[in-house]
Amino acid sequence: MRFVSYSNSQGPRVAVETARGLVDLAAADVSLPRTLKEILAGGAALLARCAAAAAAGPLLKREHIRILPPIPDPEKIICIGLNYADHAAETGAAIPNEPVCFSKFLTSLRADGEAIELPPVAKEVDYEAELVVVVGQGGKNIPREEAMAHIGGYTVGHDVSARDWQKGKPGGQWLLGKSFDSFAPCGPVLVTADEIPNVGQLDIKLRLNGKVMQDSNTKQLIFDVGYLVSYLSQVVTLKTGDLIFTGTPPGVGVARKPPVFLKGGDVVEIEIEKIGVLRNPVVG
Repeated sequence: MRFVSYSNSQGPRVAVETARGLVDLAAADVSLPRTLKEILAGGAALLARCAAAAAAGPLLKREHIRILPPIPDPEKIICIGLNYADHAAETGAAIPNEPVCFSKFLTSLRADGEAIELPPVAKEVDYEAELVVVVGQGGKNIPREEAMAHIGGYTVGHDVSARDWQKGKPGGQWLLGKSFDSFAPCGPVLVTADEIPNVGQLDIKLRLNGKVMQDSNTKQLIFDVGYLVSYLSQVVTLKTGDLIFTGTPPGVGVARKPPVFLKGGDVVEIEIEKIGVLRNPVVG
């Protein structure tokens, strides 16, 4: 299924994107949860009930709702750096033998269509297209062979990065350089894991003002999504709705000659095969 989180006058709710349009789950079945995090926690049985409701439920008009990030309130936003072989090659970096991990604050999260805000204190703000894993069933010390069963779905993410903070500050301020408000757009849909059985074969592209800047495939991932779930669970207890940004392919602005950084008036579109397009304007 393809889920959309949204809000209206009654608060946050969940819809399913179908061939007929967006179906309001709460209107179709009042007993269904009002958040996608609750739906994912309910597992296969609850997903089946959602599918039945979506088959005949009433449609929504997009102009009457406000799209939210698929998971508006994740407990954790965990990110992986340098995880595409072709991106490592472009930067001249050695292939890591373990994932490079960092995080973003919740205040960096934004929905499809919302603005990326350029902060006055950052002058080198870069784009990064990313596949995002959404944890379904949480866990600790998850074995690698069981990790895929803990993935609830996938969405499109944008790891906006202030390079002058990430690399130009004392010690390298990865956390702050990645966590300015609005630096984690995500969405617009969550596609359940069963819809994408081969997540390691997805085209991923980023367009800046219509020009393709990143163009790769998830087969270039150094550490696949199952490995990442298992690896991270050795350190932190993964919870339903946690987001894992899995890394970016080559073509980032800082690696270009001359460098290309985001500016006010830009429009960034990230497209991932079988998931969709995340589109955000840039202001500032």
